[in-house]
Amino acid sequence: MSITQPNGVFKSVCSLDCPDQCGLLLHKENGRIVKVTGDPEHPVTQGHICQKVRHMTERIYDKKRLTTPLRRVGKKGEGQFEPISWPEAIETISSKWKELIETDGPESILPYSFYGNMGRVHAEGMDRRFFHRLGASLLDQTICQIAGTVGYRYTMGGSFGIDPEDTIHSKLIIFWGINAASTNMHQVALAQKARKNGAKIIVIDVHKNQTGRLADWFIPILPGTDAALALGMMHILFKENLVNESFLQEFTVGAEQLREHVKAYTPEQVSSITGVSVEDLFSLARQYGSVPSSFIRIGNGLQHHDNGGMCIRTIACLPALTGAWLHKGGGAIKGNSGYLGLNTKALQKPELRTKKNPRVINMNLLGQALEDPTNPIKSLYVYGANPAVVAPEANKVRRGLEREDLFTVVHDLFLTDTAKYADLVLPSTSSYENTDLYTSYWHHYAQLQQPVIEPYGEGKSNADVFRSLAFAMGYTDSAFQDTDEYMIQQALTHHENPYLTSINLETLQEKGFAKANVKPLFPGSLHTPSGKIELYSEAMLQDGYPPLPTYLPVEEESEYPFQFIPGPNHNYLNSTFSNNDKHMKLEKEAKIFLNEQDGKRLGIENGDLARIWNERGECIMRANVGSQVLPGVVVSQGLWADAPGKKQLVNALTPDRLADMGGGATFFSGRIHVEKVASH
Repeated sequence: MSITQPNGVFKSVCSLDCPDQCGLLLHKENGRIVKVTGDPEHPVTQGHICQKVRHMTERIYDKKRLTTPLRRVGKKGEGQFEPISWPEAIETISSKWKELIETDGPESILPYSFYGNMGRVHAEGMDRRFFHRLGASLLDQTICQIAGTVGYRYTMGGSFGIDPEDTIHSKLIIFWGINAASTNMHQVALAQKARKNGAKIIVIDVHKNQTGRLADWFIPILPGTDAALALGMMHILFKENLVNESFLQEFTVGAEQLREHVKAYTPEQVSSITGVSVEDLFSLARQYGSVPSSFIRIGNGLQHHDNGGMCIRTIACLPALTGAWLHKGGGAIKGNSGYLGLNTKALQKPELRTKKNPRVINMNLLGQALEDPTNPIKSLYVYGANPAVVAPEANKVRRGLEREDLFTVVHDLFLTDTAKYADLVLPSTSSYENTDLYTSYWHHYAQLQQPVIEPYGEGKSNADVFRSLAFAMGYTDSAFQDTDEYMIQQALTHHENPYLTSINLETLQEKGFAKANVKPLFPGSLHTPSGKIELYSEAMLQDGYPPLPTYLPVEEESEYPFQFIPGPNHNYLNSTFSNNDKHMKLEKEAKIFLNEQDGKRLGIENGDLARIWNERGECIMRANVGSQVLPGVVVSQGLWADAPGKKQLVNALTPDRLADMGGGATFFSGRIHVEKVASH
């Protein structure tokens, strides 16, 4: 095994919450990883990796990494702790939880987690088993992609798109609401290959970021109006007979209703809504309608609006109008996780929960839940997440974390902003110290991580901690005896998913990765009620939504003149890396992007400090003034950790309203004021 070999090069996989999920090579000397490179044998990522992962050794051997369990000795938020032993930590947690179960019931305990590590065993395996058995409140994990997933499902029946490897054959590629150069770099690499074969790249976004700058044509759009743009394109496609009538007849339902419906979305009206000129709207629709193998990469940002689900549902209809799905390289990708869907029941064991209708708490509403006195959360267990930075209404979240009657445990690699509020902090292993299964939500390869290095300090994996807690709580169920390898076998044994039949543990152990049995969606049947693309959705009507794609404006916070978009940056992934010196130096400082017209009106010049604020909070950031955004729009990039003397907590400004579908987040539908910070 590689863990016992002090020197050599070993296959690995990137654990980050990123669609690319790269194959890696870890270079070891004297038992330590000294270099991380890409695996050239991986069919999709082909040896290329991002700057974040290239500098991963700076993170896993960071001097600030936790090495022992810690107990708080100061006030919550101060970050003052003393070391304790693992037995003492496990005993403290189990004793407190036994007490709370007696006095307040098990639902007074809330696990709060997300995908800081995408490994399926450690992110959604033994942890789920434990909290089901405990009877804790359920966390509705809705902070990332749920609104768009629900919207896309209404149209296409699930998270199924084209094979990214086929996009080298695309002749028109639209990156819609995705800064792929920073968040899906291998889709950019595939697009560049397609460009060499004659493809044109169009980027539609609110910010001319790295991806916008590489486009053949960048189309700026006002935030939250993307559904209107798509409907305007449909208006032109139908009016100018640029639709594939035979595809519509054979593979869709509702084409005639949609044809009539989009007559109301005239180019003039759509232009006034979106900020896209009538001329550009016609050019976009005609180009899209005249290229059979057109491909839309639908981004994550679009769904972080009040209307996010409907927005994604609407864009997902476009390839049906042109019949792009029938052509190699044609169609769309919102996500592809359906192809690698695991046996989650076998992995998570929901039958361990005795109460069938438990309390469910939407993770976007953590601040509200922590401040709710009627049914209070008395204990919070955080892992794979950093809600003090990542959750919306961050100041409300932090007020909740300050409660002295809230028993908080954080399991992480670092003393994160959230961990500073904890009563106990537990040191975690990195992915390179674990056995785990990884499944991409973009390409079609499952990958296996086997331990390459020994645990750092006294770090323990999520699965091992939950096994220890189960034993301390007196749970004797066999589910807590399962090894990580056996859990992987259980997850992959899924007869209801025909795409998984070629993937098993033995194959993964031998090669490191294996591909799902993918095939083109058409001809074929979808998982929608009709088995077809549902341009008109009866299910949506029954669920209380308009059955046809519809533009619904975002909620107006009218007293604030600017719409605020806190997007991702290039060198962090959410808050991961934001506390690591190397990555902070690469990213330099927090900035906002402001249109030059707004800058002139406000007296803000490029390089000035600007204060942005609303009733929820404030930030002070360096202004980048120019033409990268439209007037009335402010964009920031990245989630920045606390720093002395700096106000850069962007999620202090974001609303905790829920999106139209799935209880999703509305990070991008908030509004702010902007003013120049007077120099001293």
